[in-house]
This record gives sequence, C-alpha cells and structure tokens, in this order.
Amino acid sequence: MNTRVLTGITTSGTPHLGNFAGAIWPAILSSRQPDVDAFYFMADYHALIKCGDPARVARSRLEIAATWLAAGLDPERVTFYRQSDIPEIPELSWFLTCVTAKGLMNRAHAYKASVDQNQAQGVEPDDGVTMGLYSYPVLMAADILMFNAHRVPVGRDQIQHIEMARDIAQRFNHLYGAGQDFFVLPEVAIAEDVATLPGLDGRKMSKSYNNTIPLFEGGAQATRAAIMRIVTDSRQPGEPKDAENSHLFMLYKAFATEAESATFRRELETGLGWGDAKQALFERLEQTLAPMRERYESLIAAPERIEDILQAGAAKARRIATPFMQTLREAVGLRRLATVSQAGTPASKAKGKGKGKGGKTARFVSYRDEDGKFRFRLLDADGSQLLHSVPFDEPRAAGAASRNLVERQKDLAWATVPEGGGQLLLDGNVLGFTAATDLEPAQLRVQQALEALAQQD
Repeated sequence: MNTRVLTGITTSGTPHLGNFAGAIWPAILSSRQPDVDAFYFMADYHALIKCGDPARVARSRLEIAATWLAAGLDPERVTFYRQSDIPEIPELSWFLTCVTAKGLMNRAHAYKASVDQNQAQGVEPDDGVTMGLYSYPVLMAADILMFNAHRVPVGRDQIQHIEMARDIAQRFNHLYGAGQDFFVLPEVAIAEDVATLPGLDGRKMSKSYNNTIPLFEGGAQATRAAIMRIVTDSRQPGEPKDAENSHLFMLYKAFATEAESATFRRELETGLGWGDAKQALFERLEQTLAPMRERYESLIAAPERIEDILQAGAAKARRIATPFMQTLREAVGLRRLATVSQAGTPASKAKGKGKGKGGKTARFVSYRDEDGKFRFRLLDADGSQLLHSVPFDEPRAAGAASRNLVERQKDLAWATVPEGGGQLLLDGNVLGFTAATDLEPAQLRVQQALEALAQQD
C-alpha cells in the first residue's frame, strides 16, 4: 500500500534558498520513492490571509509553480495543483468548520500570538484578527483531509495544526461516520535531517528577517551578491576559522557531498579567507542551481505551459475530491430530495412502522474504536446517526446496553451537557449521547427509532 504524502507552500513571496533546502528539494526526493503517492499544492487561499497585495499573490503563484517544476518535480508522477482550483476544498472547510469547537480555535498558536501581541500593546485582544487568520487551521485540515493524506511533512511550528486536523477529523467521523470513518487521521512527518539554513545575518533564513539568498530570481549575479553579504567574524586570511559554527560552512554543507564538505572544512580550519570561502560557496551552489535556473527562466517565459500542467493536476485531484465530497454531502444530510425518507415522520404514522425507503429500518451499528473499546450507534431509517454510545470493555456489555435501550424505554432519562447536546441515561448511568443542538427534536427521533425497533421484536 502506498503512503499518501501531502505538502503545500503558501504563495505569498518569491522562493529563496531556505525554501529550497528545507521544503522543496526534500519533497521532490520523497516523491521519487516507489511507495509514495505525493500530493503537492500551492496554498493560494492561505496566501490571502497574510498578503493583501493581489499582484504579489499572482506573481508568487507563477514563481512557485515554476520553481517546483524547474527543481525536478514530475507532474506525471505526483498530483500537483493549486488549492484554488479545487472548489471541494472550501466546501469541505465549511463542513469542518461546522463541527469544530471554538475553544479549539482559541488555542491555535497563531491566534494566541496575535492576541498576546495586542494585549502587550494595550489594544483590543482581537484587533486586526481576521476570520481567515482565526480559521486558518480548519482550512489546513480541509487541505489534508480532502485527500486523506497519511503523512504531512511540516516544521515543528506546524505540529499543532496537524494535531488539530486529527481532532477535527475524529469529531466529523464521530458525528457522521455511522460505523465508518470518512477521514484518515494524518500523521506528522518531521524530517530531522532536513537543513534549516541560516540567513545572511545568521538567523534562520526568512523573508520576515530580510536575510534571504535568492534561489533563481535575479540570476547568478543576485545569488553571488547575496552570498558576499553573509556576516562573518573578523578572522583574517591565514587565521584558522571555526568551521562548525560558520554560517558559510552550514550553507555549503547543505548542498555538497560529504567529501566536498570535509575538504571545505579543512580549508577553513587551515586559514582560507572569508572572501575566497564565499566564492567557493557560490561556485558550489551554482553547480546545483544553474541547470535548474535555466529551466526556471524557460518556464517563467511561458506561463501557459505552467497553466496547462496545473489544470491537468487539478483535474487529477478532482477525480478524487468530487466523488468524495458527494459522499460527505450525503453523510451530513445534503441529499437529493428523491432519496429523502420519512425519517422525521412519527413512527406510528410512518409507512411500515419505522421503515424507510426500500424497507430500511432504524438499527444499531456496532464497532470497535481506536482504543479497542466497543461502541454502537443508533441510526434512523435513512442512516442518520441519532445516538452514539459510551465505550464498553466487552462486546457483550455493548450488546446488553443496546437491548436495554429498546426494552426499558420507560426508564430512560435525558440530561443536557455544557458542551451542547444531551446524554441518555439508564439507572443513572450514561449509555449514549447526541450532539444535536436542538435536544427536544433529537429526543423524539431517538424515541421513535426505539419504538420501531421494539415493534420489530
């Protein structure tokens, strides 16, 4: 079985050397593994959260697509697309928004950082916070869950978002799964050996610090000019250098072989001047970047070629997304009217005493959860979930509980819960719960389903 891996890059700027070493090149290498089903996308919806310049977003989409392709991404081997070309993604994002607790969003790092900054400045906590920023984790969850990715390579600062995607997926599966799980729970993939490159000033290379080395833009001249601005210490030519703590050496090592790195280290430690060391770094980078840069410039000059590749990638992605989204619509109740049964009709008046279209009836569905516990769901005639049980250690206990619901209906009691929905109790013990916000109609539907089951017996 192939492992589906999904990676996105936000289209809000021009790719630099750090993006290439930390994300683009490792992703391309991963896509070449025989057991990997790779999905790579340009997160242009996400770009709108942090960038209000339409021209910049448009240019970035072109530059990033050209960069991936020039670096060796094979669109025949992977699924390569723009986020905005998949209309099912924002639709899924809304479905997920409707099951995501506000409290979960309140704990998101980006939102909390904005609130903390505002409070430190003495302004309203939510000053400048848009719903795009606040809901960013839900859209990211939709990106991942739409294609049921098994692994998502991210930096450590993004781990929380994958954990939130798992929480949201579990919530949706719980509410609408009816014995099946629609979403795979994604796993974080942290590549410990992927380089985090230092910028010109020694801090992490980032557009935010304005310390980046251009990847392709500006050509070899721009790359060399940036390298010559790398901060070094005051040791003169002939003086031994501390290679291990040198930003130059860290950059060189990220692109060189072990033998080349060992030679460069010896040269630094025996007195190579910083100017000559910077020239050596430039020449080594050019060995890798020059052929890619040539392909990049060719692609940038023919954006229609890139557009054709992206449209083909979107069509490939939608062959998965479109039918999956239809399944999810059915699950949440957005069905064609011709398929809607008399689930809301009182059991005593419904044709066939609780039977739906095709003779289907209310029923219990038993399953084993991820923790190895046994649970059941009460479904109405059209398959909608009415009640979800608490976990039981033994299948016999779960079966006895479901029988008690039918046989001892008069002894059942309901209690509301602070988070919303209600609990169904028997002899003071919670047997199941409903997530419905309007509890009275939900109770009635449960009662009707249990009555129908009792009549079948």
